[in-house]
Amino acid sequence: INLNSNVKKVVVFMNCRVPASRRYQPTEYEHAANCATHGFWILPSLVGGSVLYFLSGDPWHRVAAWLYGSGLTGLFITSTLFHTAAWKVSHLRSLEQRFHMCDRMAIYFFIAASYSPWLMLRELGPWACHMRWLIWVMACIGSMYVFFFHERYKLVELLAYVAMGAVPALVILSMVERAGVCELAVGGVFYVVGVIFFKSDGLVPFAHAIWHLFVAAGAGIHYYAIWRYLYVSGPPLQTAR
Repeated sequence: INLNSNVKKVVVFMNCRVPASRRYQPTEYEHAANCATHGFWILPSLVGGSVLYFLSGDPWHRVAAWLYGSGLTGLFITSTLFHTAAWKVSHLRSLEQRFHMCDRMAIYFFIAASYSPWLMLRELGPWACHMRWLIWVMACIGSMYVFFFHERYKLVELLAYVAMGAVPALVILSMVERAGVCELAVGGVFYVVGVIFFKSDGLVPFAHAIWHLFVAAGAGIHYYAIWRYLYVSGPPLQTAR
C-alpha cells in the first residue's frame, strides 16, 4: 500500500517519459510551475530594460537598451503565453501550436538581443564587427526554420540554439576591453547546464520549470554585467559606427 501511495505521489508531479518524436505532457503541477517560473520575471525584465534605457547617454546605448530589453521581456512573455495555452487551452491545437512556435522564435531573438549591447557598445576587430548584424540574420534564419520545420528535428533545433549562443561568444572574447567577460561566461554555464533539465522531462519532476530557473539565472547574470560594465562604469565605451 505504501509503495502504491509513493507511486501516486510521483505521478502527480511527473508523467511518464515519451519518445523523442512526441511532446511530453506535463502534470497540472508542472504546468503551473512552467507558467510561474517565467511569468514572474516579466515585470522585472520590463523594469530592467527601462533602467538601461534611462541610463543611456547616447543613441547607440539607447538602441542597445531597447533591443536587449525587448528581447528579454519578449522571451518571458512568449514563454508564459505558450505554457498557459498548453495548460488551459491544449484542446485548441492550432492556437497552442502558434504560441509554441512564437516561444521557439523568441529564443533566437533573445540570444541576438543578449549579445547586442556587447557587440554595439564595445570596440571590435575589423572582421568581428560584422557580427553586429550577422547575429540578427541568424535569428531570422532560425525563426524561418521554426516556421517550416517546427518540432520535426528537435536535436537540430537544440544544436542551432547552442551554436547561435557560442559563435558570438568567440567574438566577445576578442574584445579589447575584457571587463564583463567572466560574468558572460558564468551566465553561459547556467544556460548550458540548464539544457540538461530541458531534455529531462519524464525523468526529473518539474524538469522544464527547473530549466526556466536556469534561464532566469543566466539572464540575470548577463543583465548585471550589461548594467555594470556598459551603462554605469564611467564614460561610454567605443560605440558602433
